[in-house]
Amino acid sequence: MLLCPLLAHAQSDDFGIWTTVNVEKKIDKKWSAKGEVEFRSRNNSRTADCWNFEADINYKPVKWLKVALGYMYMIDNEPEKLSYNDDGGYNNWRPSCWASSHRVLVNVTGSKKFGRIELSLRERWQYTYRPEKMTTRYDFDNAKWEDTPIKGKGKHLMRSRLTAEYDIPKCKIRPYASVEVFNDSKLDKVRYTVGAEYKIKKIHTFDVFYRYQQIINDDTPNRHILGLGYKYKF
Repeated sequence: MLLCPLLAHAQSDDFGIWTTVNVEKKIDKKWSAKGEVEFRSRNNSRTADCWNFEADINYKPVKWLKVALGYMYMIDNEPEKLSYNDDGGYNNWRPSCWASSHRVLVNVTGSKKFGRIELSLRERWQYTYRPEKMTTRYDFDNAKWEDTPIKGKGKHLMRSRLTAEYDIPKCKIRPYASVEVFNDSKLDKVRYTVGAEYKIKKIHTFDVFYRYQQIINDDTPNRHILGLGYKYKF
């Protein structure tokens, strides 16, 4: 089921590459801290999509439960925007521009092993705020550039992610699959992921995955994603 999302509009789907570098510090048996930098591309990986910088603190009250509190600073490449007059002619054109956002998040993750298969469920609440930003657009009617704002906005979101991992005997490769659902009072999007981690001496971890992101009730195209990640844990 994870490998078979409906691709009825595959011709219009986008492709991007997501890369992450992650550093995790174990403080004691219950506490740890993490920092992460992520870069994403879109438009068949020809256009930079965003940079994300995240820091969070994790707490494990019991072995099977983890709670995390985090903050993320995001720099997004806002797509260009073109509007038209009633007669079909051009009205305004706003080129793509960079805008920053702030996000706070709370994660609660429970996990359980069934033989060599480990299932985990992560529930995340997040709030993202994008401050208002001034930029420029071209007015075709008056043939001139003019200042225009990108309005500020805030958004609450709930995310539920179910992950299955398989521990291969005497193997450093750990395959996994997951499905994640985004809700903001209605279904927003779904992510299907399959991948594998490769660990070297429990310190270095390399991650490769394929992800399909399905957008619900939005003009944003669905996206095929190739993910590459590296984690240093000490």
